Amino acid sequence: MKLTLPAISAFCVLLTGCAVGPDYERPAALRSQPLPKSFAGDWKLAQPAAHLPRGAWWEIFGDAELNRLERAATSDNETLAAAAARFNHARALVDIARSDFFPQLSFNGSVTRQRTSKNAPQSGHAAGQGYNFSTFTVPLEMGWEPDLWGRIRRQTEAATARLSASADDIETVKLAIQGAVAADYFALRAFDAELALVADTIETYRRSLELTRNRRKGGVVSDLDVSEAETQLRTAEGQLPALQLQRAKLAHALATLCGQPAMTFTTPVNPAQLTPPPAIPPTMPSELLERRPDIAAVEREMAAANADIGVAKSAFFPRLVFNGLAGLQSINAGTVFNWPSRIWAVGPTLEIPIFTGGRNTAQLTAARAAYDETVAHYRDTVLTAFQEIEDQLAAQRLLAQRLDAETAALTSARRTQEIANNRYRAGLVTYLEVAIAQGAAFDRNRAVVRLQGERCAATVGLVKALGGGWQVTAHTPPAQR
Repeated sequence: MKLTLPAISAFCVLLTGCAVGPDYERPAALRSQPLPKSFAGDWKLAQPAAHLPRGAWWEIFGDAELNRLERAATSDNETLAAAAARFNHARALVDIARSDFFPQLSFNGSVTRQRTSKNAPQSGHAAGQGYNFSTFTVPLEMGWEPDLWGRIRRQTEAATARLSASADDIETVKLAIQGAVAADYFALRAFDAELALVADTIETYRRSLELTRNRRKGGVVSDLDVSEAETQLRTAEGQLPALQLQRAKLAHALATLCGQPAMTFTTPVNPAQLTPPPAIPPTMPSELLERRPDIAAVEREMAAANADIGVAKSAFFPRLVFNGLAGLQSINAGTVFNWPSRIWAVGPTLEIPIFTGGRNTAQLTAARAAYDETVAHYRDTVLTAFQEIEDQLAAQRLLAQRLDAETAALTSARRTQEIANNRYRAGLVTYLEVAIAQGAAFDRNRAVVRLQGERCAATVGLVKALGGGWQVTAHTPPAQR
């Protein structure tokens, strides 16, 4: 049977339906057991769905200043801008991979001045004469490799999966930045409330010192009481700079998150105590975990690594490349564009790997190992997600219990302080008992303020662990990945 160029082309078209290497199937999320029943009832195998809506989750706190900071961070954060640049880079790599599906055309015009050797062999003898001449070449070269074994398709598949992973990475960075803004903001608010508490306490201690001095002038108390009252006041005053420094650092961190210089960034002082965070529903749908962008990203990296196995496997098979050349060539610049100066050539090149010193086998082994690594990373990410959610749910429950206990302790401490003050005014006790009661009430009040901030921060942590809040809104499913 005579093999003509059209016959070879038709055979290649038939082979392009093949693609070596394994087709991607998502592995089990856990190695040795099914996904457990957890916070939302029966769990199913996670189907990464970073497209599920998150929305402006921070609005559940109902804080206008927090809303402003979140909008600023989402639009101006430099880390987020870097993630967007990485996404654009990944998108360009997809276009690069797809370009191999198409014929490659190039123009390589040249002008060459050369001399032949007088002693060059000619008919078994020296030529006897050398020549100087120029060669003018105006060629158009073409090359096309049919995708016989799916190498190009696997390359494109891998690049497309990495593009999706890069898009999910943007969402991961965005969620982390938004969570950091909310956590820092609530810590800032807690410091504002604590600063206001310390300022009020200092004023209370100042009045107590004034009262004690007056009682000392009347001979009712000793210098020891005055010294104790003054020590108490100075100790409280010394706490203000430390709290102000911590607040300043938090404000500077918020400035960086919002993409603004620290020296021009301001956020108003709000000494009001934090309101309780929104209630968490007793049950939450399992698809909320699927919305975590980090899980979606590592799942896409698995798909890319699986496609890389196909690319490595294709190296064991022959490569066929169709080459073509058409153009003009002459030793005279005046005749280079004449019709008789035309040249052309066309024909296939077949490359068959016979011996590569184990290179192809090693590359395939490396690709499979890289895939196994992504599978382990995927499973570790799922386990970490469970851990983070359980940690934050436990924090919600236990911080609420602790806050109730501290609030009750604060009520008792205030009552003790009132009794001590009355007994001191009646001359029944020294100022030491008053100082102890005031210190205990102050410590319990600070603990309540800090716990309120911790509860809000824990709610932010739960939002991040769930991939963006616990509300599920209606949405249109995207095209199958």
